[in-house]
Formats: sequence, C-alpha cells, structure tokens
Amino acid sequence: MKAVVWDGPGDIRVAEVPDPQIRESGDAIVRLTMSAICGTDLHMVRGTMPGMRPGTVLGHEGVGMVEEVGAGVRSFRPGDRVVIPSTLCCGRCSYCRAGYTSQCDTVNPHGALAGTAFFGGPGQTGPFDGLQAQFARVPWADANLVPLPDAVSDEQAIVASDVFPTGYFAAQLAEVSPGDTVAVFGCGPVGQLAIASVRHLGATRVFAVDRDGSRLEKARRQHVEPVDFSREDPVAVIRELTGGIGADRVIDAVGVDAYAPSRSGDEEQRAAELEEASGGGDVAWAAGDAPSQAAEWAVRAVAKAGTLGIVGVYPQTVRSWPIGEVMNRNLTVKAGNCPHRALMPTLIDIIAAGQLDPARALTQQETIADAAQAYRMFDTHDPGWVKVALDPAA
Repeated sequence: MKAVVWDGPGDIRVAEVPDPQIRESGDAIVRLTMSAICGTDLHMVRGTMPGMRPGTVLGHEGVGMVEEVGAGVRSFRPGDRVVIPSTLCCGRCSYCRAGYTSQCDTVNPHGALAGTAFFGGPGQTGPFDGLQAQFARVPWADANLVPLPDAVSDEQAIVASDVFPTGYFAAQLAEVSPGDTVAVFGCGPVGQLAIASVRHLGATRVFAVDRDGSRLEKARRQHVEPVDFSREDPVAVIRELTGGIGADRVIDAVGVDAYAPSRSGDEEQRAAELEEASGGGDVAWAAGDAPSQAAEWAVRAVAKAGTLGIVGVYPQTVRSWPIGEVMNRNLTVKAGNCPHRALMPTLIDIIAAGQLDPARALTQQETIADAAQAYRMFDTHDPGWVKVALDPAA
C-alpha cells in the first residue's frame, strides 16, 4: 500500500509499504477514505519531537471503512463506516472509564507511566504506524473506532478525529462559560476549532492571535477580533481592549514551535530567512525561533485569577515555562493531551444535529501522492492553507 513515511527530520516520502495485518484478536483493519495533515505531524518532521523511528507511517487522523476484524472484536464488522480517534485507549482501565482516554494505563506497550499513545508518533508513544496510508491497523478496535452516522460527511468526520475534539478540549480546560472574554493564541486548525468551540460554549468576546493574514481572516469570519502579532504587541492590545484587565480565559493552541514577530516587519524577508535557516531543498523544515513565545504571551494576556488552557504541544524536552508569573497572578493552568475517544461521540452528535460544522476549517484536499508538497505548503502557511485532508486512494 501507499503511505507517508518518516525517515528522519525533514525527510518524509510517499512509499510502498506492506499492508497491515491483524496481530491481536482485538484488532481491526480499516481502509482509509480520508486522512489529514496536522500541526503535531510537523513537530515530528521538524525534529522537535524526539524519539521518532525511521520507517514510521505518519498521521493520526483517519476516516474509513472496516475491512477486517479480529476474533475478539464485538462492536464492529466489515463495511462499518468509522472515524479513528487520534489517541489510543483500551476502554476498560480506570482512566478510560473516568474519561481520561489519552492517559490509558494499558495501550502504550511501554507501560502505564509511558504517556499518551497515538498513531504515527515517536517510539515512546508505541510506536503505532499512522493513518496517512491506504490501510491501517487499529488495536483495541472496540474502544478505538467510533461509528459514523450518514448525516456526518467524511470532511466533517476527519476534523472530528483530532482538531475539533482538541479545540473543544481547550475550551473545557480554559473553563469557558457564557459571557467570558477569551483570547486564542494560534489560528491554525486547532485554534480555528477552539474559536468555534468557545463560541458554542457561550463566550461573548474572542480575540484571535496569529501573524498569518489568511488565518486571521478565517478567524475573523467567525466574528472574532483578530490580533496580528507581527504588527502589534498582542498582550498590550488585549489589555487595552479589555480596560487593562486582560482576557478571562486564554487558550494556547501553539505550543513549542512558536515564531517571534519579525523585527523588520517584512514578512517576506522573514520567510526567506527561515527558508535559508532550514537548509533549503525541495521540502524545508525549521523549528520555531521563539519556543516559549506563545506561553509567555498567553500568561501575560490572561486576567488575574483567570484560567489558561494549553493544548499546543510542548514535548517532554521543554524544561522552561513562566511559572513565577502564573503563581504571582493566581492563575489556574490546565494542560494535556486531548481525550479524543471520550469527547468524540458528543461532538459527532453536535455535527449531525447541524449545531456546528467543523469542516469549515478544512481548506485543502490533496492526494497522498502529493503529500510531501502538501506538508511544505501547510508548514510554510501558504496563503489559505489551514487544514489539509489527504485522499489515500488517489
């Protein structure tokens, strides 16, 4: 089968790899009808997520049809249409039963304290081959497949595999409630869905912070107030527009690969400098030049005694964070990997009822054969590129 394979930092390719097989009685094989590229994938490609093993199939978002099930699978049969949660769980341990499916005690082969297991990740997460492929093996299939009603399209379902649950989880972490003023740092796919989620939960006023004009415009179409950090100080603007108080709730949807504002104000020159720093080539990758920038801004933008929700990825290698300012301002900080499986049934019901359409975040659909170029366009924030779906069959 065709799959997108990681062979080293900056080295990805579309390759022929063996079809996955049933290994355990609880496994299922899914024929993927849609996959996607996520900002988390970029952490692996840039090399900011350590421990990747050459040959790993990338991707952790998938929609498809069940092709085959192991003898122990009870809930699904071939022909069932499903969406696959990005993070894996067993469905039976105490954490899964409490809704912390991303902290499952069982599914990570490295043990209960090894951390979240997810598709297409580094060695410490499994590893489990990912979903940017024509077929995928899904372990613990009864827990890790979610059935799809006919009312939910593939385009809606692929966004419900990761970024919609993650954006919604960010709003939950930030404790968003009706009437709140919220600032969302990062207007990529998760940020866009976080904005939609806080609106759904009743936020009255929302600031969207980014430097990419097309992403800020997409956020503005959700009737929020865009803040371009390449042209203005986002903390100063948010404080000024809130009477010096700051936002009640802040969401960090950026994580470690943040970029500082251009000193010259010339974003084209800045893009050229980043291209040169990354080594050039057909696909150029560079980690952000301000790894703690989003964290610092988010902490300073929230009101005293406010709440900060963090879903932007900070790898275990990150050892510095503005804890002193958090303590001195009585802030509540909540962070973590989204428990996708626990949230997805509720969110699929919201989609099916027509209350919210997450497919609006989807801006491109490319073939798997063009995945390397699609990664580049997504990474460089080519105008209009926000969320990219892949067609595994093309």
